[in-house]
Amino acid sequence: MNIRSSLTLTRGCNINKKVRRNRNIDEGKDWNEAYKQDDTPWDTGITSKELEKALHEEVIAPCRALELGCGTGTNAIYLAQKGFDVTAVDISQLAVKKAREKSEVARVKVRFMQTEIPNLRLPGEVFDFVFDRGCFHTTRQEDRQRFVKMLTGLTTEGSIYLMLCGNAREPREDGPPVLTEEEIRETFSRYFNFCWIREFRFVTTDKKPGPLGYSCLMERKRVKP
Repeated sequence: MNIRSSLTLTRGCNINKKVRRNRNIDEGKDWNEAYKQDDTPWDTGITSKELEKALHEEVIAPCRALELGCGTGTNAIYLAQKGFDVTAVDISQLAVKKAREKSEVARVKVRFMQTEIPNLRLPGEVFDFVFDRGCFHTTRQEDRQRFVKMLTGLTTEGSIYLMLCGNAREPREDGPPVLTEEEIRETFSRYFNFCWIREFRFVTTDKKPGPLGYSCLMERKRVKP
């Protein structure tokens, strides 16, 4: 996997370590109904700026890529247009259906699949790049290690994981679930080196500024699961 040698480890921003709850997780949420009712403020149809930055900064190059929580396929289609071999998954069958339709219109090849996270298993398949715009932060705290186990089963040494999540420094009732930098590092540091943790704002369909988030770029270590 190509990664710029100048990429350095960063400490990120100061956090309030007292914030420990992963807020706003919609346990039991009917995701198909959300897409049916257009109750999907995250589904803007606009490519993630953090994903675009990673490509523009030459952190990643075309390779086998996996998107977790792809929604209606905007970012997966973007990666395919940039030459990536893309597999994209989502819990919502309706979202996957819409994503396939969009990819046909865009005339790009993406393998879309409906599945639940962290139950994704693709035996024998390894991905050089994994993109996650808001999938991990919906995972219940008791399932986080299952998520990591799933991720390590889909990656290898040198694989890159770009994860975007809600930021506990600015929890909002109308925003995504949030995590502290401490929680992120505790969850992933055994298997991944952190290339950066930096703040950004999510783009949503709302007119007001989007929720504060963390953009986390990690590289898989030489550690066996």
